[in-house]
Amino acid sequence: MNDADSVYEEPALTFAQLGVPGPLVQMLAADGKKTAFPIQQDTLPDSLSGRDVLGRGQTGSGKTLAFGLPLVARLSQMDRADDREFARDLKALKKSRVVRRKVSANMPHPRALVLAPTRELANQISDVLAPLAEVYGMATTTVYGGVKYDRQFRDLDEGADIVVACPGRLEDLIEQQALTLADVRVVVLDEADEMADMGFLPPIKRILTQISPTAQHMLFSATLDHGVDTVVTEFLHDPKVHSVDEVTSNVDSMTHHLFMVPRSEKMAVVRELASGQGRRILFTRTKFQAKKLAHSLTQSGIPAAELHGNLSQNQRDRNLQAFESGSVNVLVATDVAARGIDVSNVQLVIQVDPPEDPKSFTHRSGRTARAGQSGDVVTLMTRDQKRKVRYLLKDVGLKLKPIEVSVDSPQVQELVGEKAEPVYGWELPELERKQQSRKQRNKRDGRRDRGGNRRGEENGNRKRGNRSEAKNHKPSKRERELQREQQEFAEAFLGNLTSVRPSDDERSERDDRKGRKHEKRRHEADNRPRNREERRKARFGEHYSEEYEPRKSRRKHAHREDGAGKRRSEQRGSKRIHRDENRVIRDERDESVKRHERRMEARKNAGVTGGKRKGKNGRRTDNPFRASRGNRSGARNGHGGRGGRGRR
Repeated sequence: MNDADSVYEEPALTFAQLGVPGPLVQMLAADGKKTAFPIQQDTLPDSLSGRDVLGRGQTGSGKTLAFGLPLVARLSQMDRADDREFARDLKALKKSRVVRRKVSANMPHPRALVLAPTRELANQISDVLAPLAEVYGMATTTVYGGVKYDRQFRDLDEGADIVVACPGRLEDLIEQQALTLADVRVVVLDEADEMADMGFLPPIKRILTQISPTAQHMLFSATLDHGVDTVVTEFLHDPKVHSVDEVTSNVDSMTHHLFMVPRSEKMAVVRELASGQGRRILFTRTKFQAKKLAHSLTQSGIPAAELHGNLSQNQRDRNLQAFESGSVNVLVATDVAARGIDVSNVQLVIQVDPPEDPKSFTHRSGRTARAGQSGDVVTLMTRDQKRKVRYLLKDVGLKLKPIEVSVDSPQVQELVGEKAEPVYGWELPELERKQQSRKQRNKRDGRRDRGGNRRGEENGNRKRGNRSEAKNHKPSKRERELQREQQEFAEAFLGNLTSVRPSDDERSERDDRKGRKHEKRRHEADNRPRNREERRKARFGEHYSEEYEPRKSRRKHAHREDGAGKRRSEQRGSKRIHRDENRVIRDERDESVKRHERRMEARKNAGVTGGKRKGKNGRRTDNPFRASRGNRSGARNGHGGRGGRGRR
């Protein structure tokens, strides 16, 4: 064997050799974890000593334990007996304007903070940290959006030591003064590049500003792009950089396959690949495609759970729990789950739609071949996606030759393996009923409130009590007296009603009056005038004459009389002109009508006929006093003239 053929591998170190405290080592050994992964071997000595750490590693390389162990170990050394130091530090922070709001020593103040980009990843981190913190009697809680505030308020008020949060909801709780970050002594940013891609960089900076500069900062990210380097420069003090795997590196135990399928057979190939017995994750590009594909697989006898952003947090937790527990072996997800799923024994990852960038390709693939296990990744593409996938694989660092396959191809059947028995009619379990709040329980049980009144009761009668309790309830003496009084009042009231009831003769007379009244109304309706002329004749009787004809009829025959135009003009206004032959006796018109008549007379004397007229160019102008379009040439050229635009 040549020296070049032999490769020296550094032996794996145990957690005890790296300086992890004994109680944590025993807990890890009970879980079957004795030796550390490369990222843990590199970072644990520096992070346990309290130094700021910048870790760069591929997904699935064990980063959660890399920052979880030092976080719990350092908090265990900082006993709660030094809360007097917190009050002193809080006072100093107020003076330095790091804490801009009014906070008090009684406000919940956790001692460690972990920021994550997605809810699934926050839950995964909390699941890893909770048993470690329980060794030292510390409590953890998760803070993210999409759920109610009650549980988060309760955990913070009970004194949670470690908070795993998404930036959006954490800022919301800080604004509501539900907690303060003045006592945070260890802060971790996990998947910092993903948070930057999601637009969380500004809130992250605002959150880190509220943390003491003396706190230990640990940042783990696959890359330092999209502004992550600015966070490192501004908030990390002389960090120790540990880079184990690049973002484009691939695990040796992971096998990649590139299949080219016709668009008409793509769904059949996907269904065939998902029909195996092992755990499989199928990634789609959109939420609608994930929902549609999961429904299609379930209808064809392959139980599949979906995971995407259109689901509520309870639904996402239920579906992920079903996948982790083995109730379902197929999970259809979008990229929201690419960084949030840490499930062991995932044998196959199927990229139904190629990802948009190399980073997403790496994180999708990282759901399999985790913690030293093996796995396969299949990328499906059609002919129109060939060029895009070629550039994508080049950026990732993979050299794969596409293979044209169909449902019966041996490459597909090899990945399918032994098929699972089809299950028809499968459905996810129903969501558990939420626990009632304290206020609802008090109302149900009929407990007394602060005023001494029983909840759920009103006027001695149960309003919303327990059914069994209301059924077996025996009325008290006071309640019996109230019931008796109500019954006596009802009997007396009904007796008065029967005594004042009208007789048969009175009722018949009343009905006759109503009948005569209705008959009179019908007669008036039948004899009512049908048009204006009949109404005028009915109104004026023998005094009706042509003078009272409608104005429309007078205008209709006005052209037959002499001076018809003058008569129509004289009728304008609220009153008329009284004439004796051609002489005006009295003019009762409004002043506005008189001014209009004088204006028209002046225009007539000036040679203007009124209305629209033609200009020199043959076109009609709306205003007869304005010059025609041809006469405004001087004004248009800047030589003055009314209405022109002047010089430019």
